[in-house]
Amino acid sequence: MSYRSTLLIAAATFAAMPVLLPSPALAAPAALTESAEDKKLLQLFHDSDEGSLQRNPINAMFRGDMRYADHLGNFLTDAYFDGERKASEADLAALAKIDRAKLNPTDQIAFDVFKWQTELNLKGLRPDLLVLSAVRPIDHFSGFHTFYPGFASGQGAAPFKTVADYENNLKRHRDYVALLDTAITRFREGMKLGIVQPRLVVANVIDQLNLQIQQGVEGSTFYEPVKTFPAEIPAADQGRLKTAYAAMIRDQIIPADIRLRDFLKAEYLPASRDSVGLGGMKGGDKLYEYLIEQNTTLPLKAEDVHQLGLREVERITAEMEKIRVQVGFKGTLPEFFESIRTDPKFKPPSKEWLRETYIAIGKRVQMRIPEQFALVPKSPLEIRAVEPYREKTEAGGSYQQGTPDGSRPGVFYYNTYDLPSRTTPGMETLFLHEAVPGHHFQISIAQENTALPAFMRFGGNTAYVEGWALYAETLWKDLGMETDPYQRFGGLDDEMLRAMRLVVDTGIHAKGWGRDQAIAYMLGHSGIGKTDATAEVERYIAIPGQALAYKIGALTILKEKAKAKAELGAKFDPRAFHAVVLDTGALPMTVLEEKIDNWIKAQKGG
Repeated sequence: MSYRSTLLIAAATFAAMPVLLPSPALAAPAALTESAEDKKLLQLFHDSDEGSLQRNPINAMFRGDMRYADHLGNFLTDAYFDGERKASEADLAALAKIDRAKLNPTDQIAFDVFKWQTELNLKGLRPDLLVLSAVRPIDHFSGFHTFYPGFASGQGAAPFKTVADYENNLKRHRDYVALLDTAITRFREGMKLGIVQPRLVVANVIDQLNLQIQQGVEGSTFYEPVKTFPAEIPAADQGRLKTAYAAMIRDQIIPADIRLRDFLKAEYLPASRDSVGLGGMKGGDKLYEYLIEQNTTLPLKAEDVHQLGLREVERITAEMEKIRVQVGFKGTLPEFFESIRTDPKFKPPSKEWLRETYIAIGKRVQMRIPEQFALVPKSPLEIRAVEPYREKTEAGGSYQQGTPDGSRPGVFYYNTYDLPSRTTPGMETLFLHEAVPGHHFQISIAQENTALPAFMRFGGNTAYVEGWALYAETLWKDLGMETDPYQRFGGLDDEMLRAMRLVVDTGIHAKGWGRDQAIAYMLGHSGIGKTDATAEVERYIAIPGQALAYKIGALTILKEKAKAKAELGAKFDPRAFHAVVLDTGALPMTVLEEKIDNWIKAQKGG
């Protein structure tokens, strides 16, 4: 997602990091033999990607491709879903005509990723699964009603450099209004079928819409681009565009927000369900099974994931006990959690202090990066506060990708909402996860690698993307972080969060847990604050299965790293290992395991 900062506009931008020599796997494509089959495969990737960008212009804009920037499309219609389904079927048919055995090693990986992703997408477009999601088009965590304002604000992916950019934004606004109205139609279909959102989710969406409506016209996030203009925009156009933007917001966007808000409040909320888990929704069990596979890339069962989470919680609890003893705390572990939540010495003194501390953490991490990474992105990183209109339901930290050419930096967002509820332990591990060497490294390295097909540069799966970011947290000692025992506790607390997610997400969606039960579990097993625990649980309710990906992905990378260390011994180089993990973009876990196993064999042979 792309968002805009309206709070603490001042931000730190890291100096662009040099692109060092790529790993052998990245350097190899230039020397690889390109057979006729390789050329057919690359042509398929190109054609598939071109079609996808036309159907999904937002994805193109995030890449800096503005060919389709005059529209959003309506991705809630049957025509859209039919188009995606036909494209996937055609891609698989074309792929079946390519002999994988005749491809070079890099293209064999690409073949496997493309096949896995397309088959999974096609499965999700099956009518019996699609209906369960299509009639619930908006939630409070990932709904386009919170994404799009930031996207169109002048600080997001949409550019505002020319008159055409400003005109295209107005055209996209018309599509956005149509999307909001289509959402109402979809919600009504769900009401007839008995497939509806939890009441809690609906109430949160209503609150979000109210906040946007209350902004008015000139206070609207949508009005931000016309408050200041590039010098190249003629004065006459500036005046005309200001008038046009105000009219669009006043006459179309706000009325559309009001229509959706009033419908949700008057009609949908009374029809919404009390249960918060998918298990309480018709067809929910089947959908959750699919979402587990979609997010973890593995066909796991909910009960197995739940039990894995319980084991991880037990292991991390033992490590937390060691910290409690180390700092001399005499009470129980739950009392230690409570002391960290409430002791003023663990509270950030101000929003400005948070910003400055994250800048300092970033500088310290960057000094140690060369010890662990030979492959780093050139894209700079910016630090911003989460905007007020979305901070209440947003996580404590998040990342927004930049453009492949570095013209728009990656952004690490930190949350200043309800500052007294936030604690300072864990700031270092949050930076490792969201920024460097977590999301910023992984996403930037992939999209900067022009040797990869576009779907591998810009696509991915949650298990790899979030698994890498969680794995990045485990590098705390190698990168000189968490030398203070309370910061180390914060690292364990974040690791515990990902372990608890396995327990809580499956508890909610497969075992009938309620919201309060899930929050109580998290408060009882970690030092997380109640505000954060509430936001986390309500996030799991809104986007089932996504929270499972972190631990599953990280455990896979750690397993492969342990294998490489055991088999290579003194020949193991973390810089080479990290390069081989990162240099082909986000892979499904089975493909990643095979790639690393082949790398280990090659290293041993050398």
